[in-house]
Amino acid sequence: MCASTKDTTALSDAELVEMADLCADRDPKFDIGFLSKQREEWVLVTTVREGTKLRGYSFCTLERIGGTPSLLLGVGLVDRNAKSDQSLKCLLADQFRRALLAFPDEDVLLGVRLLTADGYRAFGGLHDVVPRSDHRPSGEERAWARRLAKRFGNEKGLDDRSFVLSYDANPVGGLDYVVSKAAIPEGADELFRTVKANRGQRLVAFGWAMAEELAKGKLTK
Repeated sequence: MCASTKDTTALSDAELVEMADLCADRDPKFDIGFLSKQREEWVLVTTVREGTKLRGYSFCTLERIGGTPSLLLGVGLVDRNAKSDQSLKCLLADQFRRALLAFPDEDVLLGVRLLTADGYRAFGGLHDVVPRSDHRPSGEERAWARRLAKRFGNEKGLDDRSFVLSYDANPVGGLDYVVSKAAIPEGADELFRTVKANRGQRLVAFGWAMAEELAKGKLTK
């Protein structure tokens, strides 16, 4: 597996078609029209390939939210095959490598909209992941959910107690990932009991990549 990240402005129409083909016959139906808009809305795009075959991609941005270094994953999709876990790790490692370059010696928040409980695999190795099972979010954590919902373009659609974000239209961005081998983090299923992904609902989730661990390469390999 090999990952690479570049500016979305360098993304060709042919590459967008290749991305759309990964879910042409199934939900979430990230089609060429939708992906073209993501090229305009996000700054960076990361792709993962196995040889010449595209295995996953994500549109993201590195920015400060209220002064806090943040890696925001706007839209991401991993091919559903036996190597999906490896593809996800490769994708995130390249993005954390970029985050380390952009924010040296600083903790970085990863913010994502999840479609399924499987998506919690994206937070492996991160700290203080919210929401999580048997944890009542603090006022500051709920405020972070609102900040992220606003950045994802729908602050009014957020229930800041359940962290469920509801949209009226489809398709809706987020991370589409299905576990092939690895286990889903304990308790993640409970958080999705009321999430209707096929009706445009997403779970806003975030966690912290510690500066020391980024510097030691624990999240970039």
